[in-house]
Amino acid sequence: MMVDVILDTLIDAAKLLPFLFVTYLLMEYAEHKTGDRFTEALHRGGNAGPLFGGILGVVPQCGFSAAASNLYAGRVITLGTLFAVYLSTSDEMLPILISERSEITLILKILALKAVIGIAAGFGTDIILRLRGKKEQDWDIESLCEREHCSCEEEEGILKPALVHTLHVFFFVVGISFVLNIIVHFAGLEAVRGSLLGTPVAGELIAALIGLIPNCGASVAITHLYLEGVISLGAMMAGLLTGAGVGLLVLFRVNDHLKENLMIAGTLYLFGAVFGIIIELTGLVL
Repeated sequence: MMVDVILDTLIDAAKLLPFLFVTYLLMEYAEHKTGDRFTEALHRGGNAGPLFGGILGVVPQCGFSAAASNLYAGRVITLGTLFAVYLSTSDEMLPILISERSEITLILKILALKAVIGIAAGFGTDIILRLRGKKEQDWDIESLCEREHCSCEEEEGILKPALVHTLHVFFFVVGISFVLNIIVHFAGLEAVRGSLLGTPVAGELIAALIGLIPNCGASVAITHLYLEGVISLGAMMAGLLTGAGVGLLVLFRVNDHLKENLMIAGTLYLFGAVFGIIIELTGLVL
């Protein structure tokens, strides 16, 4: 029986390889061509920064959340713009949805929902800070230029980083799928659904916490669980909204204000959990 579980896991995961590789190849090409424009757009955004951040953050480039963290540390962008990027960043969600051949309408709706939430939360944050009389700190461009980098940009060409990304996510898919298949095999899918969907608010709170893990495995797991029907749309959105990739890690490294960093992480969690609960309670269907 266990052999069947292992074989099913490997076969299902192997089917994803060509789709993952093509997706990452296109993403790497786009990143090499447009990466610098992201920084320039946010820099010129001004008060409209959250709008730029929410829209551009949807594009799944590995350096977007990291670049936004560096830009905020250099006070080039506002806190609202940072949240807009974090909340809209799709991390590994998009490649997984594409590789699973999900409906294009579903993919576009999820991306649009994340962008709208990111933009709304970003503008709301900046408005509240202005009403409280918070002033923008002076820019620190010199320090920013020394710190800002994306590991993907250090690679020569696009084939190698695309392959590395593909294998990285592939092994995560194999591991997560194996655990999920074992649970479903021994407990039954209905039992798993009942235990996770029976407590909607707790599900969103837990998913938002998992999303904070600065590892693509978090978004891979959450997306897979949703596609398998194990968790609800609200729980998936809660986890994906807080899943800012390596953005938080970079923020803690480049921003010297530990208390502020903890506040940002906590607020990001609050945004993800609250919006996830709202989606769940309103019965939104994509």
